[in-house]
Amino acid sequence: MYLQLNNIKKSFGEGENKNEVLKGITCGVEKGHICVLLGPSGSGKSTLLNIIGGIDSADSGSVIINNEKLESYSDKQLTLYRRKHLGYVFQSYNLIPNLTVRENIEVGAYLSDSPLPIDDLIETLGLTKHQHKIPSQLSGGQQQRTAIGRAIIKNPDILLCDEPTGALDYKTSKEILKLIEEVNQKFGNTIIIVTHNDAIKLMADQVIKFRDGNIRKIEMNTDKVPAAELDW
Repeated sequence: MYLQLNNIKKSFGEGENKNEVLKGITCGVEKGHICVLLGPSGSGKSTLLNIIGGIDSADSGSVIINNEKLESYSDKQLTLYRRKHLGYVFQSYNLIPNLTVRENIEVGAYLSDSPLPIDDLIETLGLTKHQHKIPSQLSGGQQQRTAIGRAIIKNPDILLCDEPTGALDYKTSKEILKLIEEVNQKFGNTIIIVTHNDAIKLMADQVIKFRDGNIRKIEMNTDKVPAAELDW
């Protein structure tokens, strides 16, 4: 198992205000799979994503990626690990406003020892005609494509997507999901998508359903639906 989570627990607050967000999460994800973390708002899925990404730390339990235990890393090792092996795509695009599309994507390339060819990636993203525009000249979908490009260009082992279509309309959401699918097929990255949209689970190899800080169900998809055919 490429990514293994063992009895992950996480709480926020203290005393009477203590809120147990993750109550002992154990699961795994195979290398190269698309995994969807599915559940309502507040069920703990984004917190788990942040722990996998080293943005937050668990109170107890272990995160093992490619046989490496993240909790054994120093702060410096963890920073290097995030930089070299992980890519992040959020609901908010977090682009640098005075840089062009191409320059925003190049920011990610500087973090990698072996970045992907930028021209090929920009073409895959459908941004060739827009590469010299700044974010304020782009649609929401184009900005999200740029954010995905910035995350993908360093060719991360794991791409973490937190509600990547949450701020987008239906048509643009489908385009972004299709792009994530193409990235997975073309570059072989392991992709973890947090969403509350039940339809998105159909494009995944694996679906982990959350409720109130617990895993309710883990399902494997033997017959995946292409992202272009999803409907909601």
